This record gives sequence, C-alpha cells and structure tokens, in this order.
Amino acid sequence: LGAKLALAGEDVTFIARNKNLAAIRASGFRLILEDGSEQHAPTAKAVQDMAEAGPQDAVLLTVKAHQVADLLPGMRALFGPETMVVTMINGVPWWYFHKLAGPYEGRQLESVDPGGVIARHIEPERVIGSIVYPAAELVEPGLVKVIEGNRFTLGEPDGQRTPRVEALSQAMIRAGFKSPVSKDIRGEIWLKLWGN
Repeated sequence: LGAKLALAGEDVTFIARNKNLAAIRASGFRLILEDGSEQHAPTAKAVQDMAEAGPQDAVLLTVKAHQVADLLPGMRALFGPETMVVTMINGVPWWYFHKLAGPYEGRQLESVDPGGVIARHIEPERVIGSIVYPAAELVEPGLVKVIEGNRFTLGEPDGQRTPRVEALSQAMIRAGFKSPVSKDIRGEIWLKLWGN
C-alpha cells in the first residue's frame, strides 16, 4: 500500500521499527510485483514514534486485530480533525454495529474490543471499513513481495458514498489498486471471511 501510494505521488509515512525502520529511512521502500518486476519508492518516509509523523489525512491500520490495543496510546498523535482510520484488518471489527440500523446499533463487541478500549481511543466517526484481498510477504527489511491480488474494497459503516471515501478510493485507484466503494461493507466482511 505505502509503496504504491508513494509512487502515485501521495505523501506516505510508514510507522516502523527496528530493521524495517532503518531500511526505509536509508533507501525508501521496495516492492516486487506478481510478475517479478520491482518498484522502488524512494520518497517513502518512516518513523518509529507516531508523534513524529504528526496528523495524517488517513491512517491505514494494517496490523493484526490483537495488536491494535497496543498502538492506541501513540495513535492519537496521528489524528487531526478530519483524519480517517481505514481498518484493513481481517475479521469482524470493533466498530461492526456503529451506524448499523436496527436493534443492535451501537452495540459493543466485547470479544474483539474487551472493555471498549479501542472504541474509546478511535472515534467511530473516523472509521472507514476496508476488505483486504492481496497476499504479500516481507522478503527482507524494506522489501515486500506481492503474491497475488490488488483489491481493497472500501466502505462507510452507514453505506453512504461520502466525499471522503470517494477521495480515498480515487487515491487508491491512482496508485494502481482496484478500490471500489461498497454500500454494504459488512456484507463484504462476511464474503471475505467465508472465502478464508
């Protein structure tokens, strides 16, 4: 994501640590595509401290679900008034019932957000849902190989086609991704889980 967005002209900052941090700082980010060709994003930046990155337009949350709570103390430094948090995590998300019309609207999922810790740190109004279809592997620090796929479906929790989700979709498309906006992101979540 970061490499291709940087190559499309977006200002990208990775939050990294250890050897990945050093590699990206030294020479940017490299990507091996499915056909074996390589792309290099020399302008990609990397920081370890989220406060060093400062407020962002969009935070692409790409960690495993059980790692989100560990990031919360520093994550506020990435938020400006309009910052979107794009949840690129497999499984049922903590915000699942936010703006879901019906008797469960606003319900908290204790199984994925014990005590509501995540919901208290990431306002649900910031959330854009996403379904991640690509598979990739870290070959070495600062170098990722794409195994297959380039689709990231996006969607507002209430199904609206807002200017912000449309702008994010267009940025992703300019970077070479298939990035449709879904009117039913929860249905897409279940489709992906069924496929898994």
